[in-house]
Amino acid sequence: MTGQQRRSQLIGIGRAHFAAKGLDGTTIEEIAASAGVSKPVIYEHFGSKEGLYRQVVETEFRILLDSITEALSTEAKPRVLVERAALALLGYIEERTDGFRILMRDAPPSQPEGAFSTLLSHVTARVEHLLSDEFARRGFSAADGAMYAQMLVGMVAMTGQWWLDSREPDKRAVAAHLVNLAWNGLTGLQKEPELRSDG
Repeated sequence: MTGQQRRSQLIGIGRAHFAAKGLDGTTIEEIAASAGVSKPVIYEHFGSKEGLYRQVVETEFRILLDSITEALSTEAKPRVLVERAALALLGYIEERTDGFRILMRDAPPSQPEGAFSTLLSHVTARVEHLLSDEFARRGFSAADGAMYAQMLVGMVAMTGQWWLDSREPDKRAVAAHLVNLAWNGLTGLQKEPELRSDG
């Protein structure tokens, strides 16, 4: 196994252990045993258990942020962008459940405010820009876009946390209902919401 392959293996094994037990509940001995290596191999690659944890968090943070950024970066109507962002988060939760559990659970030393809250701040800034433009186009105060961005991102994030364990209904139905509430409001809710980005 090359050094890079070993590093990737340790990150994957560490992710599984950290997702199950958290940073404090996981021991370097458990990770080493699962990888079939001695503890010094982990220290050689990451310096410490905390170093491995920080690398796991940074990897997951980047994957999720890149996914949501990509969803919000394409040319589309604002409603479709909201759909894509919701699907990006739910897709990440579905495909990288361990990573999402880690982002939700512990704040790494490099991000004392928490990885997930840092991520949400990045996403909110992007959504704020989109909403400000849409609000201005409709004659509303562009400044209100910042407040609505917080509301929208918070709604999607909280729903993602709930869906992490429930997994019902499927992610497309959850995204459709999220956008239904976000776009139509309680007084304009559709009984059978559908995504408009289906092609």
